[in-house]
Amino acid sequence: MATLSSPNFCSTRTTTTTKPLIPIPKTPFTTTLLSLPSPTPTFFPLSTITLCHSSTTNAAAIHRHRPDYTPNHIADPNYVRIFDTTLRDGEQSPGASMTPNQKLHIAKTLARLGVDVIEAGFPAASTADFDAVKAIAIEVGNAVDWEGYVPVICGLSRCNKADIDAAWEAVKHAKRPRVHTFIATSEIHMKHKLNKSRDEVVEIARSMVKYARSLGCEDVEFSPEDAGRSDREFLYHILGEIIKAGATTLNIPDTVGYTVPSEFGQLIADIKANTPGIENVIISTHCQNDLGLSTANTVAGACAGARQLEVTINGIGERAGNASLEEVVMTLKCRGQSLGGLYTGIRTEHIVKASKMVAEYTGLLVQPHKAIVGANAFKHESGIHQHGMLKHKGTYEIISPEDIGLQRADESGLVLGKLSGRHALKKRLEQLGYYFEGKELDDIFWRFKSIAEKKKHVLDEDLEALVVDELFQPDSVWSLGCLQVTCGTLGLSTATVKLIDAAGKEHVACSVGTGPVDSAYKAVDQIVKVPVTLLEYSLSAVTEGIDAIATTRVLIRGDNGFTSTHATGETIQRTFSGSGSEVDVVVSSVRAYVSALNKLLGYKRKPSQEVSAENSHVSASINSAASN
Repeated sequence: MATLSSPNFCSTRTTTTTKPLIPIPKTPFTTTLLSLPSPTPTFFPLSTITLCHSSTTNAAAIHRHRPDYTPNHIADPNYVRIFDTTLRDGEQSPGASMTPNQKLHIAKTLARLGVDVIEAGFPAASTADFDAVKAIAIEVGNAVDWEGYVPVICGLSRCNKADIDAAWEAVKHAKRPRVHTFIATSEIHMKHKLNKSRDEVVEIARSMVKYARSLGCEDVEFSPEDAGRSDREFLYHILGEIIKAGATTLNIPDTVGYTVPSEFGQLIADIKANTPGIENVIISTHCQNDLGLSTANTVAGACAGARQLEVTINGIGERAGNASLEEVVMTLKCRGQSLGGLYTGIRTEHIVKASKMVAEYTGLLVQPHKAIVGANAFKHESGIHQHGMLKHKGTYEIISPEDIGLQRADESGLVLGKLSGRHALKKRLEQLGYYFEGKELDDIFWRFKSIAEKKKHVLDEDLEALVVDELFQPDSVWSLGCLQVTCGTLGLSTATVKLIDAAGKEHVACSVGTGPVDSAYKAVDQIVKVPVTLLEYSLSAVTEGIDAIATTRVLIRGDNGFTSTHATGETIQRTFSGSGSEVDVVVSSVRAYVSALNKLLGYKRKPSQEVSAENSHVSASINSAASN
């Protein structure tokens, strides 16, 4: 009898007995979604497929190593690459614009998660996007960890030389650069969007993949846009030509989220069976969530033979979003045995922090009942459920919250209030998964003391709101110094605001308005002098009670400039979100507005870019030429 755990498989609530070998036949794809297409059976030792343990057992974990990276081959047929496109497709969500430095922070978090490929952006979209992708390639794309892991840094491009040039120039500094190019292949897209024949589309795709390879890029991904609605025979033909041209990964996108799992799984199986040269490339999936089936379709694709899965943190993206990284990864982690032994290299204990960071930077809140990372995902209110949880957690939880980095129970009995010190605060933050030292800890401590003076007890939810307000804010161009408002029914509301600029200089302005928030925002506008339009404003209480912390979220649009090019070629107007938390709702509102303005002002700022010649994919001479 052996009770084992693995960082690559779920800490579920059941105990598994290890057996020598279990045959798992690989047959053509069926609607059961549990079979893998292959002519011969493959045997998997159960101890290396799913090593689940009881919540009461502290057995030593067995680590399953990530295979060495080769662009068009994976040594272990059960390993599934995770391709994260939060910074590209995710940012295409309305209001999800991020500054270059915020993108860099997210890229570092994705590397800590252990994603295999980071699609850092669409470099041809704007100068700011190019700079952000380049900075990620330089800093994150050369940060090799103690296991030899470093993520592939990918840039998206349309099938034209200008886009491919921009993508390659941005990513080439990484140790493992990739160019991802695409063109539509469905009849409706070729006829109404491209005005191209099938032969023309094939020639464009073939020549652009060859062009990308000619630049020195040895890792080229190709996507036939709207593959889910494309003619199968045409797909087999164009993909075969792309393989000949030098592509290393073929991504099969369900661009409009049209297919159901049995259809999408069969599509992957058919491509694998009918495309000439398919054994020389990696098959990838990219599933949109228009019908709410993106995760199911992605898992179906993996069961049918796809070995790269394209996902985003929190499932953000165009329209209804993409397949969610946390849902796909935890499905493979928890049900890997049932899915033929599939596993990933994701370090799941970093999921919660990544989710919070992306939600805060993009302004796209996570719905409370969202799988894995929703606020209610591990809460039990029903009396029957609570009774079961008190008896045995496995009655209603199939994974442990600790598996994703969520620590709720405080067994030490810490209750934080106005008399609590730094050590107690630091200890509780560490229990919640946040680690701070030095100035960061000082800043959060003084914010905590300010709140504790107004509340008897500071709850975990209050702490997390403060952490988010301090940790996930854009770089300060302006910060709030002081605020005084007068309002009521006897006259116009007035506000006096003091802002401090990056150089430490104080600026004061007064204004009147229809209410305290309106007058305060007008005073801020007088100081900042950047014309913007307020698109959305929302206010919510973090906890219960009259002394609850208020979190404000705003969405603004710059009235002058701040445009970029969408992957479809459309010019879009950027919008910027901001958030703020404070017991005083007006202070909370001003913090949020200043946060959004800082993001807008920081959008076109270049992040620092320094690259070591010995760490870069390209030579020092090329680096020098690129910087001129």
